[in-house]
Amino acid sequence: MQMTSAPHLLAEDGPEYARILGDALRHAHERPDLEGVGDRLNTEQLRTMALNATALITAAAATEYEHYVTARAELRAASAPAPDGDPYTDAARITAPGPGAGIGAVLTVLTPLLAGAAAVIFLLVGYLLRAVSPSLAFGTTMVAAGWFFAAVAAAAILVAAVGLLVTALRNGASSPAAEDEEQELPEEVARAREAWRHALLERGILPFFRDALADPAAGRAARTPHRSPNRIPKVGYSRPDFSGPEDGPAASPRPTFTSPDFTSPDFGGPEHRPE
Repeated sequence: MQMTSAPHLLAEDGPEYARILGDALRHAHERPDLEGVGDRLNTEQLRTMALNATALITAAAATEYEHYVTARAELRAASAPAPDGDPYTDAARITAPGPGAGIGAVLTVLTPLLAGAAAVIFLLVGYLLRAVSPSLAFGTTMVAAGWFFAAVAAAAILVAAVGLLVTALRNGASSPAAEDEEQELPEEVARAREAWRHALLERGILPFFRDALADPAAGRAARTPHRSPNRIPKVGYSRPDFSGPEDGPAASPRPTFTSPDFTSPDFGGPEHRPE
């Protein structure tokens, strides 16, 4: 279900509106004024109606939303980087790797490979020597060295796996979505956002639910809602008015015509010749 765009709601705040709507529906059974939820309308029907009436609901909190958007825009403008600067210096600072980062990455990749290859070679040669000459002490030394390099390879693989996990967690925590949720907003912006949420819930969503549950036609409207000038979206159709002639305007008189007078010529006797 896609949310209808509203003139009082920016696209970036659409998910927040949907989240507040979902919270209100989850706790609807706890409110005495919404006791009709589930009898006349279920939560999915109410959600459908509210999403189709997004413009109407958000208009109830337009003042608080405008204040919140203004405060947020001022915060973003204040935290934006200065435009003037040397682009070449900035690019070099961004792309330059940290000290030791390249060597650490190379060692993380090469150590398991080299240690594993050495373990295979030493174990293969050592066991061959022991098979050919069991009394030869060099074969036993080669086997011991092979197992040592195998342990080194296993440890290197474990360290590399832990490093990848830590990097993934760090990148996930520093993503824009996580930063937006975790970072502490300034007090003015936080108050403005909370005021908008409260106004949207108390003056927009909950009154809409109460009106929908009190409307006798809400059950039909929730199934196929569409826009209407009323507060609750009404859906349905009325049959065409096939009323009889007595209910409409008086019928105009039908045109009449007479056939031409085709009289036969007078073909009488000589005494009746035409003059």
